[in-house]
Amino acid sequence: MSFTLTYDAIARRIDHSLLSPTFGGTVLEEGCRLAARYGVASVCIKPYAVGLAARILKGTDVAVGTTIGFPHGGHSTAVKVLESRQAIADGATELDMVINIGQAIAGEWDAVQVDIDAVTRVAHDGGAIVKVIFENCYLNDEQKTRLCHICGEVNADYVKTSTGYGTGGATLDDLRLMRRESPPHVKVKAAGGVRTLDQMIECAEIGCDRIGASRTDAILDELIARLGLPPRNPGAATADGGRQGQSPDSGY
Repeated sequence: MSFTLTYDAIARRIDHSLLSPTFGGTVLEEGCRLAARYGVASVCIKPYAVGLAARILKGTDVAVGTTIGFPHGGHSTAVKVLESRQAIADGATELDMVINIGQAIAGEWDAVQVDIDAVTRVAHDGGAIVKVIFENCYLNDEQKTRLCHICGEVNADYVKTSTGYGTGGATLDDLRLMRRESPPHVKVKAAGGVRTLDQMIECAEIGCDRIGASRTDAILDELIARLGLPPRNPGAATADGGRQGQSPDSGY
């Protein structure tokens, strides 16, 4: 695909990850303010903190996202639906759901499709989008391909490589497969192990519309320097009147 390197071409692809098990309190607040300062696409924050993120990011262009069935996907469909409804009620407009990995490996494709379809319907009814996490490190190419086709059939918005907490993350081969096997209306998100600007550029060139990252500030500061742009003001205020800060690297 044609790709031109600009600030927005990278920043507006980034879902800033705030999912580390150790993150809480001011770390989550500062992470949301960092996302606003750098003008990324969204934050992906723990479910209990969706309301916090919605308050901090109100009036910005940064969407509030959270996880469903995270990180192993083994929740019942009813629980995933309940999680989705609560997240939307709390202010989330993007839901990153994990498939039932065990069912996919076992070839229980009808159950897998019902699960993805249920969350997708709730999300769309509530004005949210869905990114379907495969956790590719546990799957073969045939299984990944089948999941891409299912996501197209149920009109999911994105297919996503990984949680960032499995045994592996996004690979270029997987991203190419997912872009090739997904219909045009389904976008691709890379997640897990994308830690440098050059890696982000590679993902964008393949056709990824979103990229999960925790080292957002370091990556975008490098981009700013490479493009010769003025640095982002670390003291700028966010919509809630707070001051924007740095967030630690979760290794996502």
